[in-house]
Amino acid sequence: MTKGKQLFSAADIDGAVGKIASGIGDEFKGDFRECALVGIHQQGVPLAERICRALEKKFGSAPVLGKLDISMYRDDIGNRMRLPPIRETEIPFDVNGSSIILVDDVLSTGRTIRAALDALTDYGRAGLIRLAVLVDRGNPEFPIRADYVGFTAHPPEKMKVVVRFEEDGEPGIYAVEWKNQNL
Repeated sequence: MTKGKQLFSAADIDGAVGKIASGIGDEFKGDFRECALVGIHQQGVPLAERICRALEKKFGSAPVLGKLDISMYRDDIGNRMRLPPIRETEIPFDVNGSSIILVDDVLSTGRTIRAALDALTDYGRAGLIRLAVLVDRGNPEFPIRADYVGFTAHPPEKMKVVVRFEEDGEPGIYAVEWKNQNL
């Protein structure tokens, strides 16, 4: 992948994860017994893991962690030339009545979050759902807003915001030229 223009560094990401964790911890008053973080595949999962570690460090406990694949819930599934890779969904708790924080790397159009809400309701009826994102582009196509935000960024519309963690190499948040290769 072409690196693109760096918007935020790896150190900035660490600070934003701490900010998100503080917001979650404050809302739930450090009591995560009825709470779960659910990372949306692909980059929402490592972000949720980082938030859990930050909560554990700051509050001495962390919510249970789940992973959600939304591939078959996307509204563009019929427009793609090939099917997206299917990843494992792991929901190791009872969704019914739980407080769930959906976690994703970038809120852009809101379509991913809409699909995640559809997928999550197949597992039960949550008591409360919040959204945590590392980057909010601030102009969704759906009426979806994040409750916990690390950064707000407004690169040109033709640019995609890409989050890369240490395990991806070249950690940071980048604006790269958008080339939709799935259609």
